[in-house]
Amino acid sequence: MTTFLPDTSTRPGPARVNHRVVNQSAPRVDVNEYTSDTALVEAVTTFGPGSPGSSGSSGSTAGTAAESTAAHAALTRIGAEVATASYQHDADLANRISPVHHSHDRWGNRVDHIEFHPAYHRIMGYSVGQGLHTSAWANPGPGANVLRAAGFMLVSQIEAGHGCPVSMTHAVVPALRRSPELAEFWEPKLLSTVYDPELRDPATKQSAIFGMAMTEKQGGSDVRANTTRAVPNSDGTWSLTGHKWFCSAPQSDAFLVLAQTSDPLDPDSRRDALSCFLVPRILPGGERNPFYVQRLKDKLGNRSNSSSEIELDATVGWLVGEQGRGVPTIIEMVNRTRLDCIIGSAAGLRQGVAEAAWHARHRAAFGATLIDQPAMVNVIADLQLESEAATWTAVRLASAHDAPDTGHEADFRRLATAVAKYWVCKRGPHHAYESLECLGGNGYTELFPMARRLREAPVNAVWEGSGNVIALDVLRALAKQPAAAEAFLAEMSTTLGTDERYDAQFRRMHALLEAASSDPGSAAGLARQLIEALALTLQAQVLLTHAPAPVATAFLAGRLDPTTRGMEYGTLPAEVDLGALVDRA
Repeated sequence: MTTFLPDTSTRPGPARVNHRVVNQSAPRVDVNEYTSDTALVEAVTTFGPGSPGSSGSSGSTAGTAAESTAAHAALTRIGAEVATASYQHDADLANRISPVHHSHDRWGNRVDHIEFHPAYHRIMGYSVGQGLHTSAWANPGPGANVLRAAGFMLVSQIEAGHGCPVSMTHAVVPALRRSPELAEFWEPKLLSTVYDPELRDPATKQSAIFGMAMTEKQGGSDVRANTTRAVPNSDGTWSLTGHKWFCSAPQSDAFLVLAQTSDPLDPDSRRDALSCFLVPRILPGGERNPFYVQRLKDKLGNRSNSSSEIELDATVGWLVGEQGRGVPTIIEMVNRTRLDCIIGSAAGLRQGVAEAAWHARHRAAFGATLIDQPAMVNVIADLQLESEAATWTAVRLASAHDAPDTGHEADFRRLATAVAKYWVCKRGPHHAYESLECLGGNGYTELFPMARRLREAPVNAVWEGSGNVIALDVLRALAKQPAAAEAFLAEMSTTLGTDERYDAQFRRMHALLEAASSDPGSAAGLARQLIEALALTLQAQVLLTHAPAPVATAFLAGRLDPTTRGMEYGTLPAEVDLGALVDRA
């Protein structure tokens, strides 16, 4: 049988689909996240080690130059590392492959082990190795908190979830120092730059990571409604029994936990005896402390970080600080983590505008590159303005934490940290969405970082006090700590007379302060309006005092002036130097 095949000797080769990729932005890798962030570099130059603005600066010219050079070099190294494809891939893996809780081992022993993808441990190891958890305590001095904050911002920009245990470990130090005998044992481990995630006898470990467990199902932010009870043991320890609705990073070596030490059956016992305890996962000698993870939270974002519900059943703890003074003790930790919420949100704002600007510079539509389209120019400039305000504010507040615990800076940061935590964190979700939209359909896919950033954005506004909790805390500070209000107003007053728009904003803010103080019963209804006015005044003052003129004047026009400010990003008025802001993006 003869088979006839077509003659192909004179035909062209097989048809190929033309799939040469054009008009797409290149991967945003190997772009140093520090040196490319003009606002952060300038803020560190202004407030960091060796700078005139660093609290307690020695003023020595030679020492100043050396300290500043070393700080910028350290941050440049971190900026280069987080920009690598390998670091970004680890960040992606750590979020795609979430932590898994194993309640028991293969033989049936209760272990409550949290398993992470190795990428998470690589990221944690890098941050701890750079001292981003406790470097400001390990190497205190002028600008130490600024240097640590800038580094924390850089890693959080690429991978936010691991920042939770890093932040809590940093924040626990001042609380622990209320019990010197505990600090003597634990602090050297906290200051170590060795990352060791294995849970074992703390005495055998060189380092430690700390977590925190305050809230319960029935109370949430109202921690005084906690029902966890602590009873004293004969050896000076306490036994805690109860639950915690949110325990972040349950894989940590130890935690600060709140529990009631009053006797509910004794009418003469103090009704409010909430106390703070140090609870380790592993007891001295290697025995497991009863610390039962009920489940991990299935969260909207922050997927790389394990958050859990836990149960305590005669769990051993050590009293931290004074009995019955648990809230003032743990608030030392909360205030520091609130600062990190601001820094982490500022990092998210920077990532959003950096990704949006990168895409706009490499993508063309309707006959021009996106960055040359007037509508896109305004959007990128506005996104950058928001990022700049957050960055400068975060670094300014970090510098206030370099100052002693008494005096103007301490009073100023008491109020300003709460105000900025409320405002900067709330700006995150909308900014992330607008940045995502700049990437179009690409931004909505999981192959690009903005989808993860959008899910991540709300967390800092929720944790360490959601909006109303922070607003009420501001009212409490104004009423009970008048020195904080006086320091804040004194700081804001230094810029009066610079620009009428700022002066008008100051007057609006001051009128709201007077209204709240004159009628405390109605103050809660004004709380959000007041804190917004305080926050905008704070950001304007920081920018007018320290940032380049185009940034400060853009903020006055785009955020303060009621005749020119818009409701959406991309509505900056014609008087703003859009090109200067875009160049800084």
